[in-house]
Amino acid sequence: MRKSMNRRFFMGGTAAASLGTLAIGATDPRPAGDRRPVAVSSGNGLRAVEKAVELVKKGFDPLDAAIEGVAIVEADPKDDSVGYGGLPNEDGVVELDAAVMHGPTHGGGSVASIRNIMHPAAVARLVMKRTRHCLIVGEGALRFARAHGFPEVDLLTEESRKVWLHWKETRDPNDDWVPPPDDEVAAYLDGYIKRRVTGTIHCSVLDTHGDLGCTTTTSGLSWKIPGRVGDSPILGAGLYLDNTVGSAGSTGIGEANLLNLSSYLVVENMRRGLAPKDAVMEALKRIAETSVRDPKRRRPDGKTTFNVSFYAVSKDGKFAGGCIYPGGKMAVHDGDSARVVQLDPLYDK
Repeated sequence: MRKSMNRRFFMGGTAAASLGTLAIGATDPRPAGDRRPVAVSSGNGLRAVEKAVELVKKGFDPLDAAIEGVAIVEADPKDDSVGYGGLPNEDGVVELDAAVMHGPTHGGGSVASIRNIMHPAAVARLVMKRTRHCLIVGEGALRFARAHGFPEVDLLTEESRKVWLHWKETRDPNDDWVPPPDDEVAAYLDGYIKRRVTGTIHCSVLDTHGDLGCTTTTSGLSWKIPGRVGDSPILGAGLYLDNTVGSAGSTGIGEANLLNLSSYLVVENMRRGLAPKDAVMEALKRIAETSVRDPKRRRPDGKTTFNVSFYAVSKDGKFAGGCIYPGGKMAVHDGDSARVVQLDPLYDK
């Protein structure tokens, strides 16, 4: 999980979404059931789980509720790892990834490396509903979004541009990029040079009928090579669900989940009878065991160089989260109230 940036730099209010996401590809609500709803999300998803549970209590589909929840963060310029205001690739361009899965139909859809669209999770839902594909990328994803009425938006805020420019001007003392002597952002952006942003938001929802829906949406690793795609839009890696078992999703360094299909593994662990916490910890152990075979991903003490976090909810409404190293957080709504809790770490340090 990334460290939070000093928020004095981001003083603007939350940007309003250009289109109501429930109006784009969502289903009509049905009468609410009698099950207690549950929503889990990454630490930046408190508002997302509040919105999601509010909607499923009104009878909305669990996937539509999850998408509407994360749309709040996608439109928030203060979250620099998701949507509008997300930190760009090494060329200064914001590229977004997102995926969705729908429990009742076992459908899924995703977009990757999409530019200029604030709500990629809602576009991913349309890939699921209005195509025979699961994944559309790049320029094709942008054309698909425009065809369905999504407006183009410049996702690079002035604040994110300044952060990117500071990174570009300070990463190599021998290149031709030089920061101004009175660089206004340098004093509190040192963390961006030492540790790249890997934020993302995931949201899994169990509705009042016992059906599941989930989504993961992100601007990806800051300063990434243009076209890099992480785990977020890959079904089985950044998220996975089975409506008879449960749902899981992840944030952190996506390559680790791509190499282990970790979210699929969490759900399969629950299928074998493990509780959500045990299912998550087993997946973290698998990542720890396989990743350190690569010298690029191994610390001198033999542990991973990166962190990964998971968020899971089972069909019976139990939930848990975990991470490799301490500090990760999870937002959860148990049907009564929403709160942010600490994740259980695999390692103490």
